[in-house]
Amino acid sequence: MHRLEVIVTSAAEAAIAAEGGADRLELVRALDIGGLTPDFATVNEVSQTVSIPVRVMLRGNSTMSVSGVEELHALTSAAAEFQKLALDGLVMGWISQVRGLDLPALEAALAAAPECSVTFHRAFEHLADPLAALPILKRFPQIDRILTSGGSGSWPERKRRLLAWSAAAAPQIGIIVGGGLSTAEVAELMADARFPEVHVGRAARTPEENGGQLDPGKIAFLKSLQAQ
Repeated sequence: MHRLEVIVTSAAEAAIAAEGGADRLELVRALDIGGLTPDFATVNEVSQTVSIPVRVMLRGNSTMSVSGVEELHALTSAAAEFQKLALDGLVMGWISQVRGLDLPALEAALAAAPECSVTFHRAFEHLADPLAALPILKRFPQIDRILTSGGSGSWPERKRRLLAWSAAAAPQIGIIVGGGLSTAEVAELMADARFPEVHVGRAARTPEENGGQLDPGKIAFLKSLQAQ
């Protein structure tokens, strides 16, 4: 069975996504710039509103890097606070100036919330060599998933890359496919057993844009397309 992860920004959206049949939520704020860390009150409200798993974005700015010591402190403080709530985990990941893994930031955030499972988000596809990063990420038992669109290029190119990354990441880390996916691409993925987890944002909204309304009917439709 496929698992459908849906991006939400509030408790109201979380309830809508759960109604539509989402299997997991990614909670963010500032969806228009790719998602940033939500405030504690929102995270707490969502955790009390739905019973499905929720993973919370840990990201301080619109880039894939940490801007400095103050931002890292804010990220680790948020991670420690979020760990106190009934969450499935966190979503994080940063790259260095030379497009390698920012291991000091990653290690600090993981240490701040040692009980949390972690999705390493789309910073992964911005690495100079994502494939070479996988053995390093496997060293961290908390990291059990990577969220990625497959990088640049055509959809067939991205699919080939996703399959290669999935094979290299297994068995410790699973790949969640997501990031600007069209409804047609989501439908293709949901019918393909090789991609068991799919992440949607705009494809679950009407109209299909960041400012669109989360649509439980669309979520239910996407769920219905999964391989039998």
